[in-house]
This record gives sequence, structure tokens and C-alpha cells, in this order.
Amino acid sequence: MKPIVRVENLSKQYSIGTREAAYDTLRESIVEAVRAPIRRLRGGNGRRNAATVWALRDVNFEVAPGEVMGIIGLNGAGKSTLLKVLSRITEPTTGRVELYGRVASLLEVGTGFHGELTGRENLYLNGAILGMKKAEIDRKFDQIVDFAEIEKFLDTPVKRYSSGMYMRLAFAVASHLEPEVLVIDEVLAVGDAPFQKKCLGKMSDVAMEGRTVLFVSHNMVAIKGLCSRVVWLDEGEIQAEGRPDEVVSNYLKTALSMQAHQVWDDINTAPGNEQIRILQASARPTGDSTTDSITVSTQVVMEFEYRNLVPGAYLNLSVIIKTEEGYPIFSTGSGWEPVWSRQPYPAGLFLSRFYIPADLLNDGTHRVQLCVVKDEHEIIFNIEDVLVFDVQDTPERRGAWFGKWIGAVRPNLKWETEFLGEERS
Repeated sequence: MKPIVRVENLSKQYSIGTREAAYDTLRESIVEAVRAPIRRLRGGNGRRNAATVWALRDVNFEVAPGEVMGIIGLNGAGKSTLLKVLSRITEPTTGRVELYGRVASLLEVGTGFHGELTGRENLYLNGAILGMKKAEIDRKFDQIVDFAEIEKFLDTPVKRYSSGMYMRLAFAVASHLEPEVLVIDEVLAVGDAPFQKKCLGKMSDVAMEGRTVLFVSHNMVAIKGLCSRVVWLDEGEIQAEGRPDEVVSNYLKTALSMQAHQVWDDINTAPGNEQIRILQASARPTGDSTTDSITVSTQVVMEFEYRNLVPGAYLNLSVIIKTEEGYPIFSTGSGWEPVWSRQPYPAGLFLSRFYIPADLLNDGTHRVQLCVVKDEHEIIFNIEDVLVFDVQDTPERRGAWFGKWIGAVRPNLKWETEFLGEERS
């Protein structure tokens, strides 16, 4: 089968501190003309030797029609640059890209929208940019508006839209106007949970209709659930390519460094904002030792030291324990803590802790998300992977079984067996 996307020896180099485009505005040209004599008096032409960085280097892959390919990697790995090259937003330094069919790109919130135009006008404008005829847009118009759930604001200029409304309309247009290739960056994060679920379902429908999807995301659950193949980028190069479960597992083992104890000494750079700052976070076995490893039969104490900066706030620390892939295992919160529950917090330093009982978590890597809630409903701070800790197996619990135990939890449940005789009466 002929590929719908072919990337050959693709590389992209950027010069740090210089403009990529060779064209200046009139204002910039006037300023440059004034500065040039001054620089010559000082000596030299004033242009520094710009450092260069390779955002992509010798990338090669093919995508078949109807395939959903995930692209994963750390921030700065080159994922967004790759999508911009595929979308013809920027030109490669070397190599080539072959695309067959119409391409719809959703790389940033409101890409291609004009702020002064209404949602209705931008819908038609975006469709025309994608190469759709007015009759085609008319036919899909009601479906797009229903999906975006913005009918009430359809004739409002989009500059007044929230980021979520932007996202709804942009995704609805891109996914309903039947491009052969749909290119999506990590933009679903701005939507609420029901809308994200709706978008992921639509992407699955698009793939089932035989269209191709290139999907960049840090959500490994979505990557594994939607994609038939995954490319892992690291520092602009392909680190691995293949089945989602294998590539994602190897990526997470490399990307998630063990961070069972975190300390931020400088309150000005510590995670948080003008309302709260997180100063320490830790996951460790109960007891005095901080060097012992956490095992499946270990009770774990999780502690968070933080400074409340707004006196009178009612605070609740909500923690989500996740698997290596990001699946939630359970959540817990300090809302019913016996001393400070429903009590106003003064400004100052606090330490909150909770205990995870032994014989609950399975072995493997676990990720911790911390969410600080104010007045029982307002999320004032959220941090992913504030802690990453490993739970190890124990020989006495494993026995003769050397495979991976199934499930996110591994309770040591009580079993009983009775001998009922040689024959049933």
C-alpha cells in the first residue's frame, strides 16, 4: 500500500537568537538603519555568531492511509517542530516530506482564526483554507456547531472566546471537514474532561473512516488507546518506533526519573503561585529510615510541606496516585483531616501527610499528581508528577511466578481452602 505520508532524512536547524524569516517590517528596517552607524563606530557589524540547534535530525518514517500514529517525547524533543514541517508551516533544513491529500492541522488553540471575525465566519474561513467548497461546509455546518457546543456564541467575535471555546470550535472544524490527514498537537489539554473524551472519540471515528491521524500527546493512556503505532522522539531523533505498548513502556522507564523525595529551597522558584508554594514532597516507607526501598508489602507515608500565602483560605490537598502509563489508581484528599477540616488556614508553613497501607500497590513505577483546592471548589494549583516512586517486589510474595502481576493494585487477600472429602455426597 502506498503511504499517505513519507518523511525522508528530515532535519530542521534553528539559529538561536535570530529570526527565521528573511523579511523585516518597515519599522524594523528604519531601526536597523539608525543602529548600523552606531555599531560601526563601536567596531564590527554588530551581528553575533548565532548558535544553532537541531530540532530534528535525520528523521525517517512512513504512515499508511487510515493509520493513527502517535508521536511522544519529552518537551523539546522536536515533536511540535515535526508537525509544523508536516503542516507546511515551516520548511525543513534538509530532507523531504511527501503528503498525499488534504491536511488539517490543529497545533495551537485557534490556529488560523481571525480574532475580529465571528465563530460562524471563522468556520467558513477555516474550511476554505482547508480547500473545502462552500457547499461542503454548509452540509457539515450543523454537525460542527453541535459538536463544538458554542451555538449561543456563534455570532460573537472569537477574540472574546475563552481558550476552551476556541478549542471546541477549532477541533470541530478540523475533524469534520474530512481531510485525508489530521495533524493534532497537545491541544486537548485546554478542554474539560467531557470535551477531551468527546475529542478522543471523534479521533477514533476519523480513523475508522479511513483517514490518517498524527497525534502528539503526553497522555500515554490516550496514545495507547488510539494509536496503532508510536514514534518516540528524543533530542530531534527517532529513539524507537513500533507497537504502542512496547514503545510507551520503554519511553516511560527512561523519561520518568525516580523522584521519591523533592525539595525546593527557594520559595520564589518553588512550584506554586501567589497563593501557595510547595517546598517538599516525599514518598517513603514508614519508620525512621529514608534509604529503605518501598516494596509491595511496605506501608508508605506520603508528605507534603507547603506555605500558605493567603490567610483565611480553606485548603484541601488532593492527590492522585497513577500507574506508570498515567492510569489513575486512586485519589485521596485532606478535606476530612481531623484538625484543619473546614477551618481557615492562617498564612504560614504546613505539613500534610497520609499513609498508603501495605499490600495495596502492585510493583512498578507510580506517578503522583498533586492538586490544591481552595474553598472546596476552586483549584488554585495543580502539578503532574510531583513525585515518581518505584514499588519493588519481594521474593516471599512472588514465589515461583516470574511474570508481571496483573492489575494496578495487588492486595494480599485472605484465602481459605477446605478438604471436602474424596467424593461429593
